Amino acid sequence: MKVYTKTGDKGTTALFGGTRVPKYHIRIESYGTVDELNSYIGLIRDQKINELYQNQLIKIQDKLFTVGAILATDPEKAVLKSGKERLNIPKIEEDDVAFLETAIDEMETHLPPMTHFVLPGGHTTVSYCHIARCVCRRSERLATHLNDIEPTDEMVLKYLNRLSDYLFVLARKLSFDLKADEVKWIPEKL
Repeated sequence: MKVYTKTGDKGTTALFGGTRVPKYHIRIESYGTVDELNSYIGLIRDQKINELYQNQLIKIQDKLFTVGAILATDPEKAVLKSGKERLNIPKIEEDDVAFLETAIDEMETHLPPMTHFVLPGGHTTVSYCHIARCVCRRSERLATHLNDIEPTDEMVLKYLNRLSDYLFVLARKLSFDLKADEVKWIPEKL
């Protein structure tokens, strides 16, 4: 199989199911941003962090491929008229969201309570988490926009929302583990 197909040379691409759309289509923006997020998560995973978090991030990356496949599917081509699924695409399940929530809860047991917003930074690895969190929020906004146009699997929206929370708490936990300063945002008084 060749990497290049030349079918996108005129600014269109195929969705899963064969429908061609412009490369700027909101559906392409949605799953393209999920792909960007997955790359940043790979960057975090490549840092010197606890193996537990590396394994969690591998599982998350796998689920992001599922999210991307769901978002890359033309909803009109996903289901036959009989109601049976035409394309064999995995799903995001409640258990996937619960996995993130359990990981968040576990990390938070080791952290001091938050009293202020924190400024992103303090350590390169922590900054990568914050970048991934921001990209995750953008992917959630795009998927929500897509959902307003064409209904999208609500579990995708829920998963992306919870994943941004996970990335925020992971940033805090890594700050704690790496003994990096967590700088509180305290607005200047006028």
